[in-house]
Amino acid sequence: MTDTLPDPRGERLQKLLAGTGLGSRRTIEEWIREGRVTINGAVARLGDRARPGDHVLLDGRPVEAAPAAALVPALLVYHKPVGEVTTRSDPQGRPTVFDRLPAAPGGRWIVVGRLDVNTSGLLLFTTDGELAHRLMHPSSEVPREYLVRVREPPSPATLARLRDGVMLDDGPARFDRLVEERGSDGHGWFRVTLHEGRNREVRRIWSAVGHEVSRLVRIRYGSLVLPRELRPGQSRPGTATELGELARAAGRPPLQR
Repeated sequence: MTDTLPDPRGERLQKLLAGTGLGSRRTIEEWIREGRVTINGAVARLGDRARPGDHVLLDGRPVEAAPAAALVPALLVYHKPVGEVTTRSDPQGRPTVFDRLPAAPGGRWIVVGRLDVNTSGLLLFTTDGELAHRLMHPSSEVPREYLVRVREPPSPATLARLRDGVMLDDGPARFDRLVEERGSDGHGWFRVTLHEGRNREVRRIWSAVGHEVSRLVRIRYGSLVLPRELRPGQSRPGTATELGELARAAGRPPLQR
């Protein structure tokens, strides 16, 4: 493919802001209609463009629009170890997943979903903010698969309850798929799949039936499986094929390289 020169007028505002991961272009268009976005002190309108150096505010707070180079999407596959938090900084001084990442090509890494500090496994990062937003949105129904170890093997009646669904404090929840793997040392091992990303949802579902999760590993996000050769704390660039598959799962074509 041939490269195209950047538009001297800048990029459309909703495209630039979507690149930061704030929301989808459609959501940002609605914010512009509501008058929540300003450029260089003036209320933004649909069709406005922004360039590097423009002063963009959302609800009065500065927003750093993604530079044009960041619009070329990149993907990073990371094996998160236990003990790292999924934030850029932590008030308690704990290590974060961003500490080990290589520099993003032309932009910044945006994490796709979260894993709590005691959960390990597959974590994805992209420079395509809109793609990250779509992958995390419940309407996309992108499946996430986990390997779970619970204390004490559950009874058949308990497994039936899990397959029927349980009530959590933020609404009903159930696994899309629940497969028993093996048992060892008084523990039960299972593979579970769901398509939501609610806070600590896997742990809370098991807790609702009286079982504590003692180990939790995310092993798949969409079609992308945690690579066996990737050790905890290691990352590798995602391929164009993987990026395309994730984009299709999220319901839109990826930005082209």
